[in-house]
Amino acid sequence: MEPRAYSDVPIGTNFVVLNYARSSGQVLLDPSLPVTDLQAKINAYSIGYSHSFGIAGHTASIAALAPYAVASLTGDVGGTARQAYRSGMGDVRFRFAVILLGSSALLPRDFARRTPTTTLGASLSVVAPTGQYWPTRLINVGANRWAFKPEIGLSQPLGDWFVEGAAGFWIFTDNNDFYVGRRSSQAPLPVFQLHGGYTWRPGLWLAADVTYYTGGRTSVNGIEDQDLQRSVRYGLTLSVPIASQWSAKFSWSKGLMATAGGDFRTYSLALQYRWFNR
Repeated sequence: MEPRAYSDVPIGTNFVVLNYARSSGQVLLDPSLPVTDLQAKINAYSIGYSHSFGIAGHTASIAALAPYAVASLTGDVGGTARQAYRSGMGDVRFRFAVILLGSSALLPRDFARRTPTTTLGASLSVVAPTGQYWPTRLINVGANRWAFKPEIGLSQPLGDWFVEGAAGFWIFTDNNDFYVGRRSSQAPLPVFQLHGGYTWRPGLWLAADVTYYTGGRTSVNGIEDQDLQRSVRYGLTLSVPIASQWSAKFSWSKGLMATAGGDFRTYSLALQYRWFNR
């Protein structure tokens, strides 16, 4: 969940973010698999950087995120209790975004005097297959495939309140070395987000978040799995300024409904440092 993902920022803004997230809960699998009652606890650490700039009078940004994950899993395999432990670098993520409708690209001194207005933005997220991956393991940190998410988002200020929505879909390339030489494919996965919140002052805001996933059925060697996703998650995000250039972000989310994939409760804490080029 990404509240304020399409809110406007001045050009020449740089962010460095350190993030920790803990997820725990059940992983829902294809019922035909000989694995039941799969439970996971995942600790994820990441560092990210973003930079905003102007393109033809519009504000744009680029961002990159490098994660590291530590996971422990337990479950029954053919009636026998098993456990697994994974630790390694995850797949690196990149994002390019541009504000299509809203205020023009502004320097920080002009941005501070502007009146907030409706913004319409678009983005493309890319996940590269850079994470730890072993084809002899059914569970890995990395996915050994590319993933792309085009998305469009709208942010509407209402005085001190704001409402935001976004719609996109993940597209996946095949993993041609899935579990000892098999080929794994995944259908597109549409994603919808809705956020609403209140801003007390710049940097201090609270948002309620809802996201919905549908689709994303997987296939192995052309045979479809019974793992069509229909998942709803909800949560809260709180941003708090802690110094002139520092802020912290706390978030919590939980599954409301899930038919496949992870049904997790997640807590995260992010520490963010911001500076301007000029």
